[in-house]
Amino acid sequence: MASSPSSISLPMIVKYVQQERNGIQSHHLTRHCIGYLVRGRKYIYYGDVRHVVNQGDVFYLGVGNHYTEDLPEAGRNFEQITFYYSSEQLSRILNQLNMNYRLDIHRDHSCPQCEDQSHVIVPAWNTLRNFFGSINQYLKDDMFDQNDTAEMIKTTELMYLILFQPGTCLKNKILSNIDLTKENFEQIVMEHIFRDISVEDLAQKCHRSLTSFKKEFCRHFHEPPHKWFIRQRLMHARLLLISTYKSISEIGSESAFPNTSHFIKLFKKEYGLTPAQYRHRYLRGMASDSEAVRTRSAQAEVAYPVSSRHEDSAVR
Repeated sequence: MASSPSSISLPMIVKYVQQERNGIQSHHLTRHCIGYLVRGRKYIYYGDVRHVVNQGDVFYLGVGNHYTEDLPEAGRNFEQITFYYSSEQLSRILNQLNMNYRLDIHRDHSCPQCEDQSHVIVPAWNTLRNFFGSINQYLKDDMFDQNDTAEMIKTTELMYLILFQPGTCLKNKILSNIDLTKENFEQIVMEHIFRDISVEDLAQKCHRSLTSFKKEFCRHFHEPPHKWFIRQRLMHARLLLISTYKSISEIGSESAFPNTSHFIKLFKKEYGLTPAQYRHRYLRGMASDSEAVRTRSAQAEVAYPVSSRHEDSAVR
């Protein structure tokens, strides 16, 4: 799901199809995205909180690092349609809607979900569901194959449908994307999460004095740089612990903690357990869940053997 803002030729509209559950995946987005879940379920992880995207939901992910998991259901493929756009493209779309159609576009909603999180999840309303149904058919017919104009027209239509739905978190989040200065600042910070760089050097890259950088950083990320970087790196390490079999030292190194003992100390302070204990607790919980599923399946087979066989034969 990663993309490059300098590559205008990259597709704006993409469909993802997945047959199997592949576990938690990390993504570094350099464009904003709006996705629609055609089939299956999606998890978005932030810290110890898991947010659920259900079939028929629309979600927004901002520029930066995200951790997600895609889940096919009932033997059917996971399917997701995603629109990618840059702030420059959004500005052009908004200018077009304003100049050509005299449409007044403004923010009319704000809440903690809009302001404090880099994602939004909302159920799609009827018009939006129908829109994504048409996009699904366009993709099947290869209507967007190397056709930037068709993609821009449909992206403009999507923005129109969202921006003129009053009082939604999705609308508010999209309109916050038109601040190019804000995006450039956050983009530079995001690119250096796992690099060995001082706050002073990062301030210089952002063309700010150290004092100005720290103030702007707190305004964007709601906490001081050092604390935020540590927390982002520990979050990444936590997800590597539960989604890979890499050693503790490897995970620490990949998460920008080359000193393993220091990594363990910071991890325990954040999560209350050492990395090894955290992984063990997670795997034990997964084993318990699997056993519970097997037990429920066995009970279901005993309780309803006739109806299950009848449904199978009816399908054939």
